[in-house]
Amino acid sequence: MKRFMLAALLLPLLVMTLNAGGYGVGDKATDFSLKNVDGMMVSLADYNNAKGFIVIFTCNHCPYSVAYEDRIIELDAKFKPLGYPVIAINPNDPAVQPEDSFDEMKERAKEKNFSFPYLFDDGQKIYPQYGATRTPHVYVLQKRGADLIVRYIGAIDNNHSDADDVDEPYVADAVSALLDGSEPSVTTTKAIGCTIKKQK
Repeated sequence: MKRFMLAALLLPLLVMTLNAGGYGVGDKATDFSLKNVDGMMVSLADYNNAKGFIVIFTCNHCPYSVAYEDRIIELDAKFKPLGYPVIAINPNDPAVQPEDSFDEMKERAKEKNFSFPYLFDDGQKIYPQYGATRTPHVYVLQKRGADLIVRYIGAIDNNHSDADDVDEPYVADAVSALLDGSEPSVTTTKAIGCTIKKQK
């Protein structure tokens, strides 16, 4: 009886642990409403004609994120007209990393002429749902009816330091496969970048 009661107590904790990692490939992602650098609130539901999304958790200060900025702009330029726009989200707490404040985000977006929304995860509520741990960390979502299905999770490509030496453009390959009606050949990779900054 004691063992049964112990198991009953531990089961909810086990479920919480299993769900703590965020989304996996094939899961349904929930929508969000976050403030963009232009002051407007943005949701994925706003994009009626999108076929899916390239959701990228990124930030101002991380050298990995900075190294990928031009490639993120290129992804948006290539795939937004085809129905897969980039949605960038800053998950960091500015109290921990002041360079990632909303005002600094506005400056960075203007400086780099971002062609995509750059959203602030105020209260750090969205990145844990996704399971993001790094900046940058990418989630490719595909629309299926009213659902948003996670089809790829991980890094943008296999060379953060030199765009010219990339030979595995993971995100571009995954989105291209989805546009062709195929399954991505690579669905998960390890996100390489800075840890997300949060209050301890």
